[in-house]
Amino acid sequence: MQILEGEPARKKVAALARRYSAPDQKVTETARRIVADVRQNGDIALLRYSREFDSLDDQPLAVSKQELKQSLRKVSREFTKAVETAACNIRRYAEWQMPKSWMETMQTGLRVGQRVEPIDSVGCYAPGGRYPLPSTVLMTVIPAQVAGVKRIAVASPRPAPETLAAAAILGVDEFYRIGGAQAVAAFAYGTESIAPVAKIVGPGNSYVVAAKREVAFDCGIDFLAGPTEIVTVAHKAPAAYVASDLVAQAEHDPEALPIFVTSSNRLAKEVVEESERQSADNEIAKTSLAANGVVLVARNKREAMEWANAIGGEHLTVTADDLKLVRSAGSVFVGDFSPQSLGDYASGPNHTLPTGNVARTRGGLSVLDYVKIISVQQVSRTGLNKIGPTVMLLADAEGLKAHANSVRVRLK
Repeated sequence: MQILEGEPARKKVAALARRYSAPDQKVTETARRIVADVRQNGDIALLRYSREFDSLDDQPLAVSKQELKQSLRKVSREFTKAVETAACNIRRYAEWQMPKSWMETMQTGLRVGQRVEPIDSVGCYAPGGRYPLPSTVLMTVIPAQVAGVKRIAVASPRPAPETLAAAAILGVDEFYRIGGAQAVAAFAYGTESIAPVAKIVGPGNSYVVAAKREVAFDCGIDFLAGPTEIVTVAHKAPAAYVASDLVAQAEHDPEALPIFVTSSNRLAKEVVEESERQSADNEIAKTSLAANGVVLVARNKREAMEWANAIGGEHLTVTADDLKLVRSAGSVFVGDFSPQSLGDYASGPNHTLPTGNVARTRGGLSVLDYVKIISVQQVSRTGLNKIGPTVMLLADAEGLKAHANSVRVRLK
């Protein structure tokens, strides 16, 4: 990890604030070709790509309910209990997030409100590459269940027993052993054996991201997430704690972005040394820290938080005093005893989070991604008599005579 301060640090912050997940042209072209092929040729293309990329062999695309149930025998009782504990917290958090339907009186004769309705169906993508992620099954399926989505389908290439078991514990009965751009295409457009969904959620590799970008105008998606990011802001924290979070998130991907912001030169050096020690036997984390890791030394605590907000990291660790200053982050972890790994698994908030400074405009995946908020208005004759003239005046000003007339005929 390099240590930067003064003008080099400020230039680095400016560059990080402008970062975005630039699509790789070769990956984009490959994903576009796969999506088009699956869209046109359905199961034939889907099977061909699944055998080529996902080692499907002679297995069926769909995992049977019996196989899902049998997967529970292949995992330990301790794993099952851990999934149930994590699921309980994730479900409770989603329930707290759930918006409500309501109606209120704006003025006499005019009532307005909203209806909260779930989307009809969702395709949940759980990565199965370098690390199979049963935790992503929990994070994408549970908010959908809380929202009331009727059809929940899961896709994961080469699903590990733990991934299947997590789905079984949640009661998922539609699971496909497919991945990559071909899985996204199948969910977006449907095939002979897979019905299309209304929305696709969940993280994935560069081909999954490129495919989600390709189908986004035809099928809803959550957002485009790139490699993992971590930003930690601390001035007196134990170096071992800070380093442990940097190394933990760095081990996701060689392209992960680990950032430490501090006003202490001493702590900066200690964290670099500790990060090197903790990542010594972890090749992916070591690669990520060496290639992308940076320590930014600010003039004071206020500047440190200004930099953190400008960067808008996927994961952000701050002190309790600095929490009120957070404006941009995917998920926030407060204090020395809130390791970011808790959010990846079991504390409750979702681990599917925005990267590339998308945190400027939205937070992580939530129950809100699975519902539609439909506005409602109900007006009586008395209410129309009050508000109608205002509407007619505005409509006439815009030259939309029929709009004005739709009010006028009722007032007559």
